[in-house]
Amino acid sequence: MGLGSTAKKIQGLSDRAEAMYKQVQQLQQRITNLEGEVDDTHDTVKRMDHQLAEQRQLLLAIADEHDIDGEQILADAAIDDADDLAAAEADDETDGDGSESGESASTDAGEQPAE
Repeated sequence: MGLGSTAKKIQGLSDRAEAMYKQVQQLQQRITNLEGEVDDTHDTVKRMDHQLAEQRQLLLAIADEHDIDGEQILADAAIDDADDLAAAEADDETDGDGSESGESASTDAGEQPAE
């Protein structure tokens, strides 16, 4: 009786170990596939970044031919983007605690827009 239950326990452990081994193999395969995808994505991003730099230089050259200050346009756009980002972050912080966003929604709901 003792020997039979020991054999069953050993068989159960063996079955669990085999199942875990299969899971580890599957995880290794998934990791290998993900590494390949990450490498492909990295190559694509590098290629796109290079193309974007080329296009920027081309547009700046065209702007220069037309007496347009391309660098100033890019600087203004960067400032606008930074302002938009700061405003979005401020909105996220306001919505985070729920107190101000709930109040503004209830007070704005009954008001008519000025025309």
